[in-house]
Amino acid sequence: MTDAGRRAELAASLERVRERIARACAAAGRPPDAVTLTAVTKTYPASDVLLLAGLGVTDVGENRDQEAAAKAAAVRAGGAAPRWHFIGQLQRNKAKSVIGYADVVESVDSVRLAEALGRAAADREVPLEVLVQVSLDGDPARGGVTGDDLWRVSDAVASSPGLRLGGLMAVAPLGEDPGQAFARLAVVAAEMASRHPGSTTVSAGMSGDLEAAILHGATHVRIGTSLLGMRNSLR
Repeated sequence: MTDAGRRAELAASLERVRERIARACAAAGRPPDAVTLTAVTKTYPASDVLLLAGLGVTDVGENRDQEAAAKAAAVRAGGAAPRWHFIGQLQRNKAKSVIGYADVVESVDSVRLAEALGRAAADREVPLEVLVQVSLDGDPARGGVTGDDLWRVSDAVASSPGLRLGGLMAVAPLGEDPGQAFARLAVVAAEMASRHPGSTTVSAGMSGDLEAAILHGATHVRIGTSLLGMRNSLR
């Protein structure tokens, strides 16, 4: 496909996604600019990120450090500067690499990871924004914290000079009504904002459930398939 053809394809998908977000915001009684679209570009080339940036997309999400680091460098060389979100499970030994390009790490779910990121980000001019990942189903394979661990991790982030506690991230459990899951998340988000004023980001909702997430207060939705198409693992 030519660059012009891919741009047209992405522009059409982006318009559809933005319309869904606007309708969901209207249904929730929220202004459309209350929700930020994070384009999840894992497995897609830097050229797609550059095209999306040209179409007005400001936030981009990646979940593998090796791919993200190279892609961020290529996008920067191409003249674009989106806000990079790291959204995948992160090993502590990757902390130094991730803080080299990421503006936000959304998947912090342990005190030890928070401490590793804090050490790596100690010399940053702008603190690294961190979201604490909340588990809505208790499945350790999918990441996230439960119970009082949420506040232990949140306090560790908030106490680190190199980090800024932005709020929460969550993924709807498999096989459960996402509305019910995101309603539980909304309760946790309200407590987070009470304990840590200003930590009001709620990253929740993907291609299949963004409407439910927005209804229950998501401020960011992470959209991949509906925007870029079905992923090819060999791509």
